[in-house]
Amino acid sequence: MCASSVVTLTAVLGGIGVLPTGGQDASAVTASLTVPLAGPDGVADNGADDTARNSAADDRASRGAQSAKGPKGTADPEVISASPDVAPAESGDGKRVVFSQEDQRVWLVDDDNDVERSYLVSGSVYDNLDPGTYAVFSRSEKAWGIDDSGTMNWFVRFAHGPNAAIGFHDIPVDDGQQVQTRAELGSPQSHGCIRQRTADALALWDFAPIGTTVVVI
Repeated sequence: MCASSVVTLTAVLGGIGVLPTGGQDASAVTASLTVPLAGPDGVADNGADDTARNSAADDRASRGAQSAKGPKGTADPEVISASPDVAPAESGDGKRVVFSQEDQRVWLVDDDNDVERSYLVSGSVYDNLDPGTYAVFSRSEKAWGIDDSGTMNWFVRFAHGPNAAIGFHDIPVDDGQQVQTRAELGSPQSHGCIRQRTADALALWDFAPIGTTVVVI
């Protein structure tokens, strides 16, 4: 769960935002605000996410493998359900990232309107992202939330929320544990941003440089 804010050094010292380190355009933006989920969820998922997150080499290897485009309409079977191979008709044309708040699903659509990848995500539990067309304006390979809100990777920001920026990133980790499980993807869990498993966060990072269209429906 996150809401990312762009802040100055003074704002950082004042505890208003967080500073991204590394990655593209790190000087222009900050990372996300996340608030730990109440209750006993937040159990780390002992899968590929932890390996990819903890090892740069594994991250890059996963990134290369997941970036390879297979036949049109194919994607990782672990995250596929109910015909995700066609982008929603109301999402426009051309290369774009499509996020459905109702379905809690993302589509990566190429210039020919073919779906390169589709997968379940966890968006916000609040109504703080309006449907519409946006563009990626900043990216950070690693980011920190304020206070005890954890860390997240492969942060791609595209919208300015009421108090902070909103974007895509992997599932945040707080005190050594993911704040939600991968099994919970497909349901709203965050306070602003869109959470993805690491392989999908890497795929979107490769797919969506600065300026890429993001359509929220």
